[in-house]
Amino acid sequence: MSLINTVIKPFKATAYHNGKFVEVTDQSLKGKWSVVFFYPADFTFVCPTELGDLADHYATLQSLGVEVYGVSTDTHFTHKAWHDTSDTIRKVQYPLVGDPTGTITRNFGVMIEEEGLALRGTFVINPDGVIKLCEIHDNGIGRDAKELLRKVQAAQYVAKNPGQVCPAKWTPGAETLKPSLDLVGKI
Repeated sequence: MSLINTVIKPFKATAYHNGKFVEVTDQSLKGKWSVVFFYPADFTFVCPTELGDLADHYATLQSLGVEVYGVSTDTHFTHKAWHDTSDTIRKVQYPLVGDPTGTITRNFGVMIEEEGLALRGTFVINPDGVIKLCEIHDNGIGRDAKELLRKVQAAQYVAKNPGQVCPAKWTPGAETLKPSLDLVGKI
């Protein structure tokens, strides 16, 4: 069953954020746009490239009213240790959520049970806590934060402009479509 257009399930966790341990819950994600970004584990190989790329785009996402949450099945203590020892992860200013019980990872359907790790899952959640985008990758395939940014912008545009949709490769300012009988067979 798809998670698209479903409300996020309740959770409570501890994150490492800006030098502190903070509580993050499902309620933390409501009231603003959110990106929940699952990755397999700290101190690995593809993961720091993705988290660093996302860190490079974090200010732009924040300017759009979006908060980012990086989540793995590591503890918040491990997140702090990784942040303190990696130049790439030191750039990360968004919360790194610890999910050692796997509750959040299972809620979003990205748990690899036999490994206790998450798949690479990306979720864009609207201010009502409704999942509007879900992408799940094999752990050998890294993600691109620039493409995620474009998709967040498209999701926000569609939310603000009912009845309009964003075609492939749409970027802000580009033409959108208004589905109607007149468009059938003409695209």
